[in-house]
Amino acid sequence: MQVEKLSVLIVDDEVIARRVLRQELECLQHVSVVGEADNGETALRQIASLKPDLVLLDIQMPAMSGFEVLGHLTGGFMPVVIMVTAFDQHALQAFEAGAVDYLLKPVSQPRLQQSVERAARLRRHPQAVAEDIAHLQRMTPGGSDARLQKIVGKAGDEFFLLNPEEILAFQASGDTVWILTAKQRYLATQNLKTLEDRLGSTFFRRIHRNALVNVDQIRKMSILTSQRWLITLSNGLEFVVSKRQAHRVRDVLQW
Repeated sequence: MQVEKLSVLIVDDEVIARRVLRQELECLQHVSVVGEADNGETALRQIASLKPDLVLLDIQMPAMSGFEVLGHLTGGFMPVVIMVTAFDQHALQAFEAGAVDYLLKPVSQPRLQQSVERAARLRRHPQAVAEDIAHLQRMTPGGSDARLQKIVGKAGDEFFLLNPEEILAFQASGDTVWILTAKQRYLATQNLKTLEDRLGSTFFRRIHRNALVNVDQIRKMSILTSQRWLITLSNGLEFVVSKRQAHRVRDVLQW
């Protein structure tokens, strides 16, 4: 049985660093280096065109850092990303504790093989890859507490990283939760309670047991009864606020 090779893109602004990684990767079975990039813009183009399974991404590059490259990965095809750096900084422990990997230069052969094997396992689970990218984006130095982690949504067979600001609402139908944006809707990868907990300190409010809305997208509120409201969002979508959650609407009116 022929084993499918793991395609790899190397991104590093230093020629020698790319050469060393390529040589080390070529010593591994079932790995194929499909390209190299010496800057962020080239990396993004090659990710889009080559669709590598794995990207070895240097953090410190001129013009566009590795983290900035990650910030431009928003959806559709999602590669597994392993960050590479010569500096042992504060993000190291966070990455090592998570599913996404982090390599410290000079990269040893056993450590590289371990990371490649992890990437090979992870690529079979595209949802996990998308969640890892979202986590990695949130870990941008200086922004881990200030930046809200992106929300992963599924459309067809593809996963997308959505900025919370572009989401109008989350709507549950049984066990299914839909993410509603101005352009289309996506299938959420988490239940409504988990999403509410993640977004609890932001501009989202639960207005019904089946709905969580972005209050910044509310364009009109109409009184139905003394304790029931009809909310109209910026795209014309309407939600009835339950009696139990009516106080949340009153809080909005006070802003």
